[in-house]
Amino acid sequence: MHIFDGKLVSRAMLENLRDKIILDKIKPVLAIILVGNDEASKIYVNLKKESGKRIGIEVQDFIFSQDASQEEIINKIEEINNDSKVNGIIVQLPLPKKFNENEIISKIDAKKDVDGFHTPIFVPVLPKAILFVLSQAFANDFKNKKIMALVNSEIFGQVLKEFLKKQGIDLIYLINNKESKEDINTKIQLADAIITVCGCLKLINENNIKKGAVLIDAGIFRDIDGTVKGDVDRESVSKKASFLTPVPGGIGPLTVAFLLENVYLSALNKKNIKS
Repeated sequence: MHIFDGKLVSRAMLENLRDKIILDKIKPVLAIILVGNDEASKIYVNLKKESGKRIGIEVQDFIFSQDASQEEIINKIEEINNDSKVNGIIVQLPLPKKFNENEIISKIDAKKDVDGFHTPIFVPVLPKAILFVLSQAFANDFKNKKIMALVNSEIFGQVLKEFLKKQGIDLIYLINNKESKEDINTKIQLADAIITVCGCLKLINENNIKKGAVLIDAGIFRDIDGTVKGDVDRESVSKKASFLTPVPGGIGPLTVAFLLENVYLSALNKKNIKS
């Protein structure tokens, strides 16, 4: 089983970005809105802050409890939209169930929507990272490949499906908390590649994949012992899968690098408009 090294790829990207930021004499700023106590979301926010600091991108976080109102969050987005110093805004998903994700994300100024969910200005970052890995795993040959995704967010499922469709990939996605475990296992056993973005321990194991499956694990959570883990039971699938993005160190660092690249591009575009 081949283990994808996301840290190695992202390190080269971030070093290149750092050099560009210095050369272009800009000070990019990213604002992150975090709502609730989702451990995976906290981990991703910290990754973004640490990586941004290393390359000269300031990352501001705005943290709301799950008891906050939708109006409070939208008001904060509109405030940041009007802050000329901020080049990018993201709402860390998933949000607690009571919130309307579509409505909240749609309030982000298109010029600052660096996650790329609601605007054609920026390429959506997690789908871009997933495509990068799929291209490596299949050597850009997706003919007759059955590719499936397990997701927690309907928004993300749609964004990923539409993005991959433009690349000639017909994705089938399943909402993890809306389908029975039996149905999910029956369907993913037929997949040549499984993309999983759920944050569920051992969701994918040797019993629900086909021989030679490509596994892209974008699920993340912190276990009770403090270790960061993904959706795939790595030990279980090691003799059956052909390719795996590990957690940590796989798709996460790559996604962060693509996000920070969009923040840089937003800041550069603003500088060029002023010039």
